[in-house]
Amino acid sequence: MSEAKHSIALLGNPNSGKTALFNILTGLNQKVSNYPGVTVEQTIGMAQIENSPVAIIDLPGTYSLVPESHDEAIVAEEFGKWAKGENTPDCIISVVDSTNVMRNLYLTTQLLDLGIPVVVALNMIDLARKKSIEINCEKLKEDLGVFSVIPVSARLKEGMNDLKRSISQAIRRKSETPPIFPIPEPVQNAILPLQNWYRDTFQFSEYLSRSFAIRSATVGSTNGIGSPDSPLMDACKMDLKTIGFPHETLEPTLRYHWLDQVVPKAEIPIEKKSRSEKIDEILTHPWGGPLIFVGLLTFIFQAIFSWAGIPMNMIDNSIARFGNWVAHQLPPGLLTDLLVEGIIGGAGAILIFLPQILILIFFMTLLEDFGYMARVAIMMDKAMTKVGLHGRSVLPLMSGYACAIPGIMATRTIDSWKERLVTILVLPLMSCSARLPIYALMIGAFIPDQTVFGYFGLQGLTMVLMYFLGAVTALILSLIFSSWIKTERKSSFIMELPPYRIPLMRSVFRQVYTRGKLFVTDAGKIIMAISIVLWFLASFPKVDSENGEKQTIHTSFAAKIGKTIEPMIAPLGFDWKIGLGLVTSFAAREVMVSTLATIYNVENVKDEVISLSDAMKRDKNPVTGKSIFTPLVALSLMVFYVYAAQCMATFAIVKRETNSWKWPVFMVVYMTGLAYFGSLIVYQGGLMMGFS
Repeated sequence: MSEAKHSIALLGNPNSGKTALFNILTGLNQKVSNYPGVTVEQTIGMAQIENSPVAIIDLPGTYSLVPESHDEAIVAEEFGKWAKGENTPDCIISVVDSTNVMRNLYLTTQLLDLGIPVVVALNMIDLARKKSIEINCEKLKEDLGVFSVIPVSARLKEGMNDLKRSISQAIRRKSETPPIFPIPEPVQNAILPLQNWYRDTFQFSEYLSRSFAIRSATVGSTNGIGSPDSPLMDACKMDLKTIGFPHETLEPTLRYHWLDQVVPKAEIPIEKKSRSEKIDEILTHPWGGPLIFVGLLTFIFQAIFSWAGIPMNMIDNSIARFGNWVAHQLPPGLLTDLLVEGIIGGAGAILIFLPQILILIFFMTLLEDFGYMARVAIMMDKAMTKVGLHGRSVLPLMSGYACAIPGIMATRTIDSWKERLVTILVLPLMSCSARLPIYALMIGAFIPDQTVFGYFGLQGLTMVLMYFLGAVTALILSLIFSSWIKTERKSSFIMELPPYRIPLMRSVFRQVYTRGKLFVTDAGKIIMAISIVLWFLASFPKVDSENGEKQTIHTSFAAKIGKTIEPMIAPLGFDWKIGLGLVTSFAAREVMVSTLATIYNVENVKDEVISLSDAMKRDKNPVTGKSIFTPLVALSLMVFYVYAAQCMATFAIVKRETNSWKWPVFMVVYMTGLAYFGSLIVYQGGLMMGFS
């Protein structure tokens, strides 16, 4: 696509469907770039608007330009840059939830002050119709003073052509006169000195100067712009107090009073409960709600083993056949060994667990699109409060089940620095998808496939136990960290619940595909590189052999490294091969699986790819003759990975989000210590109880 000559800013409240609209307009043709000087990303997508390339800038969701979180502060700062004429977009699309027009239009009234054409995308119009909400778009356009009001449904792709047509017309207009919303004359007189200051200092228009004057009088500052001197501010606040207008609520009072005059009345059946309310009575019940949530998680992890078995076996057999075919097609030598033992055997081993990862992503995406995850946050708010957090921490923590990195980035919605920091510190304890291959390998190989309590599979329950262990530990440590880290205040938790929606399977499968592709490509690069290095370490130095037999791996560089570590990890039940995997998995946890696969394939006397689980079951201690891997060792290793701090990308994100090396270093230390002692207790406790 050619370079865009025009840019459009996309803004809206959280849960207004902004991201869905962005994806439709851009067709996922997007890139991520950093805001200068901060650590939050903006997403830029390219769209064709009436045959012209247009850049669409997707900004974080926000309720207003008075920020209460990190994400909202970014939007406020960007607005300040536009006000000063820096990278000002040609048009603003304000995404408004049709089922909650009054609340969503508050942000729109603030955006209008720029004098840039504002197109209101009245999203979720299909849900509004189901609720008997009728909106007169023409009257709303006239009274509010926006360029246009277009009813759309991003979910159903309804109204997209009208929206694009309106955007094209707005771009051609480029500027317009903002509407002047009425304010009482005494208020105007009180803020006039502030208004004059903004006009004289920044050469703002009368409309924009008044907007910043009202905002600075309300909150004391304006992000990215600056504020008048304290004497001027204090005099304004005193005048407002004298006339009976508390300055703390000045802007919301004035803007909502205006909206009360211009927003059409909606026909909402008060006497009849909505479908979402009826569902909430069940899913958010004080006692039944948490039980349903636990039941859903149990079902998901049971499905991971039950549904993924066949495709996993197919992938496993395919990799083995492909590796053996390559071995027979190529002449014996180092290159063949590298391809078969290192790349195919090592890197290919991780692909076996892709079906389980995709199933987990599928269910998490389904629950999110359905609107259930926001309910989980509400249900967990009380529990979060008891450990020093609040409900807004739940969504980042739940995101951690997929990957810790987006979960850590999602903490930007938490306005309290203390609660955000505590959430970041404990979030890596939520078992991410990178741990899943390790859990699946150990459980599949050493936990019996049998039913307990008549209904539940032992393998699935073991998986649930690992996830439960990480979550409980995270809550306990949250309480400890919250009492240790001091802060000036506690934040409140307010969340606007989205209505329940039937997920669009097209969108769900697209997200599953995208995340699965990222797992294969991003993890694949790391695994490929480490597999090659490991193959070299496991294959050299070469030992001359008169009888022509393949050298033993115990004389390799890899064995020397592993045996150096072995005394430290032997109390955990681990041998040098596992120790080598612990080292390499610092790059990414799933590398543990490919490390073991590479070692066992190099050790195999036959030039063929072998099953990793079978190799682990057959592996014996050369001195004692006992099995290296047992159910107790497998459990010890899984507990280690529940707590272990093995993901360099996560620590890089923590450094970026906290702007300090102090916290990622602290995280590595405490999680490594927790992993070691947790595994030690499990293994040594198991031996004392008679397990082996």
